[in-house]
Amino acid sequence: MMKAFSRGRLGTWLARAGVGIGLVSLAAACGDNQDPAGAEALWNALQGSDYRGWERAPGYDARTPSNAPHGGEVDIYINDTLAVALAANEPLDAWPNGSLIVKDGFDDGDLDLVAVMEKRLTGWYWAEYGDDGEALYSGTPDLCVDCHRSGADFVRAFGFP
Repeated sequence: MMKAFSRGRLGTWLARAGVGIGLVSLAAACGDNQDPAGAEALWNALQGSDYRGWERAPGYDARTPSNAPHGGEVDIYINDTLAVALAANEPLDAWPNGSLIVKDGFDDGDLDLVAVMEKRLTGWYWAEYGDDGEALYSGTPDLCVDCHRSGADFVRAFGFP
């Protein structure tokens, strides 16, 4: 059975954040796959790109412990669009369109999920996949948007240069 947001960790994380029991149960029990076709196309593009060969996100040179809902440890990769923006070291107030961030989430050393953010002309597109590649969340799920709202243009793992 595939897991979304590492179900046990999501419930623990939401409970620590003060979210009610009803929402914890709902979020842990189901996903919000708003765009199955788009999520499948993004997954296929990622698999064809060998994203694990991309540059790692700032502060994530190796697998890193995490207390966020995406796993006990994470590997975070960024595509060339985002890497170039970071390397320019110029002030930004938004990440460039075409930016992709891929986070592999691990629990007990095993891949549990793959979370993806893609910056599009219309804003961020989120997708989260189980370890088998099945989309659990896609589009602009409220759970993703609300959590990431506090980040630098919705990116929480690292900030603007």
